Amino acid sequence: MDGAATVPPTVILGTSGATPADIRAVARGGAGVSIGAQSRAALEAARRVVEDLADDVNPHYGISTGFGALATTHIPTDRRAALQTSLIRSHAAGNGPAVETEVVRAMMLLRLATLCSGRTGVHPDTADTLAAVISAGITPVVSEYGSLGCSGDLAPLSAVALTLIGEGEVFDRDGNRVPAAAALAAAGIEPVVLHEKEGLALINGTDGMLGMLSLAGQDLQMLLDTADIAAAMSVEAQLGTDRVFAADIQALRPHPGQAASAARIREALANSPMVASHAGPEDMAVQDAYSLRCAPAVHGAARDTLDHAMVVAGREMRSAIDNPVILPDGRVESNGNFHGAPVGYVLDFLAIAAADVASISERRTDRMLDKSRSRGLPAFLAYEVGVDSGHMIAQYTQAGIVAEMKRLAVPASVDSIPSSAMQEDHVSLGWHAARKLRRAVDGLGRVLAIEILTAARALDLREPLKAGPVTAAVRDLVRTRVAGPGPDRHLGAEIEAVVELVQSGSIHRTANETLSLTHSPSSSGEVR
Repeated sequence: MDGAATVPPTVILGTSGATPADIRAVARGGAGVSIGAQSRAALEAARRVVEDLADDVNPHYGISTGFGALATTHIPTDRRAALQTSLIRSHAAGNGPAVETEVVRAMMLLRLATLCSGRTGVHPDTADTLAAVISAGITPVVSEYGSLGCSGDLAPLSAVALTLIGEGEVFDRDGNRVPAAAALAAAGIEPVVLHEKEGLALINGTDGMLGMLSLAGQDLQMLLDTADIAAAMSVEAQLGTDRVFAADIQALRPHPGQAASAARIREALANSPMVASHAGPEDMAVQDAYSLRCAPAVHGAARDTLDHAMVVAGREMRSAIDNPVILPDGRVESNGNFHGAPVGYVLDFLAIAAADVASISERRTDRMLDKSRSRGLPAFLAYEVGVDSGHMIAQYTQAGIVAEMKRLAVPASVDSIPSSAMQEDHVSLGWHAARKLRRAVDGLGRVLAIEILTAARALDLREPLKAGPVTAAVRDLVRTRVAGPGPDRHLGAEIEAVVELVQSGSIHRTANETLSLTHSPSSSGEVR
């Protein structure tokens, strides 16, 4: 290569919604967006329906009426453009710190995908403007608080819509926080003037919580694969048995996720001299502790939970969520499809799974540090026991993170706070479920990093016994950032270095390359 900057690909949206790959490309890869010909035709047809209804003497929600509890208020023709702009300004009521750029970009893409379905009635120019803002790398400032997850993620999406009309603040491509009008002008984008139905169509969706679900799904897939490798390292370091992971034993309980995790652990322990050193009739590890023996059951249950969540996410990505919607026969109908319950439930479910995987990881770590249970390792893996504390406090850090993750596992979706003068009297709180899941995913990566850091040290302390090819490769990668056993050093910095290896996917890639895999095991446990 000549060193020229790589141009991100462009996602072309059709009428069938965005895909997880589209979300990754736009949210994390900086890709631009364009609107396909089929979508443009659908946008134009739906807009004609709205414009015809704008002249109708009968009231139509979102076109000639107020919103929410004000739905019975008739709006004169000459005030309907003001109605849409007022909606955006009033609903952009978020507060608190700005959420992450990748979350906002995912949300923008998903809202644009719904517009492109031809079921919302926005003008094609408005959709084009949203696509241009995404492609220009302009990210509206969206606040942490404001969404109840019903009638869509109203406040977060209103912050996006505010940008389209040239108001509010944004982050430009370089991460500078600037007025939206200035960013649009610099990119050569004209602000839109909203007409009938458009304000409502821009904000009435589950796009914020759905975007976070999709991103969390990508992260959790990688972290669950990593958890299997961490478990293998711990089993090996503690002179545990690999017999429990045998395929015929796992087949007695045919959960797909369990089979997949057992297969990864089994393959990671294959050809390990350390495992072979105590195998056979003399092996005293007849039954390892639950945290070792039951790793496939826990990790596998999390995998199956993730599979279910991604099925729900896929359905939601193919949905056209707005209220009212324009049906193929031209009818405009109110509905409740914007309620975030389907997404909120699985967001909560994933937080539970993440907490449990972190919990069993912490237990495996603790066993390596306890000389009464570690089968010959020094107390706390200290270099000079008594003078050095080794990894004693690393487990404290793990325990603190796990305690926080247990709190994050308390479901948000079972709660509800009525709003809009009791018109919106049951809400999903799906946005809250998504926000806490992001924190849980971050916590899981940190807990696994501490287990891997500790297991790598334990493997070194087992010398002259040798680790297997897979676990040794991961240990060697850790050693590129953290030195081997020795007197106590600044442990927090070493933990953070391995956290980066975990969260960047470096450990996942190293393990998979050594396993000669290009992808994670499928839910059937077969390599794909």
